[in-house]
Amino acid sequence: MIELNADESRVLGVLVEKALTTPEQYPLSLNALVNGANQKNNRDPVTALEENAVFSAVEGLRAKGLSTRVDQMGARVSKYRHNAGEVLRVRTAELAILAELLLRGPQTLGELRGRAARMHPLESIEQVKGMLDALMDRPRPLAKQIPPLPGSRADRYMQLLGPDLHPLNAQAAGPAVWGAENDLAGRLQQLEEQVAALQRAVSHLARSLGEPDPLPPEKSADEPAL
Repeated sequence: MIELNADESRVLGVLVEKALTTPEQYPLSLNALVNGANQKNNRDPVTALEENAVFSAVEGLRAKGLSTRVDQMGARVSKYRHNAGEVLRVRTAELAILAELLLRGPQTLGELRGRAARMHPLESIEQVKGMLDALMDRPRPLAKQIPPLPGSRADRYMQLLGPDLHPLNAQAAGPAVWGAENDLAGRLQQLEEQVAALQRAVSHLARSLGEPDPLPPEKSADEPAL
C-alpha cells in the first residue's frame, strides 16, 4: 500500500488538479508546484511550503512511481507530471475525488460533488457515491466512510493515501464548523438580497400601473415618528 506524507499528499493533489483544470499549463515546473501547493483557495489547511520541501515531496512521489520528471529539449527547467491514474488504477472521476480529499480533507457527498466537479463532471450524488464505493471496495482501499461532524447527519469520506493528513478531531472542532457557519451566513445574505430585489421589482410595477407602493421601505430605527 502506497502511503504519503503531508507534503507528498499536497503535491500529488496539486498535480492531479492542475492536469484536469489547466491542461494547457501542464506538466508543472517546480515553481508552479510551489504556487499550487500554497494557494489560498481549495486548500485545507493553507500552507507555506518552501521550494526545497516541495522538491523533496515531488521526488518522493517519483520514488513511489506517482510522478515523472519531464525534461523537454530546450527548456531551462524540469517539469513534473503525475502517474496516479495508472499506478492506483483509478478512473478520472475517482482520481478527481481522491485529489479533492487530499487537498481539503474529509467531506460529505454533496461537498465532494460541488468541489470535485471543477476537475471532472459529476452529474449526481449517486455518481459520487459510486466513485467512492469503487475507491473503498478494493483489496487495499483508497478511501473510507467516517462519522458525521457534530450537529450533522451527513456521513463524510476520507482518503487513505495519507491517513494522518487531516486529524479528524481537529477538523471537527475547527475549520469545518467555521465553514458551516460561514456558508449559512452567505446563504442568508443571498436570500436577503433576493428579497430586496423582489421588493424593488414590485414597487417598480406598482408605479408603472399608477398604484401606491405595496411594499414601502421600512423606516430606520433612528428616523423620528411623525
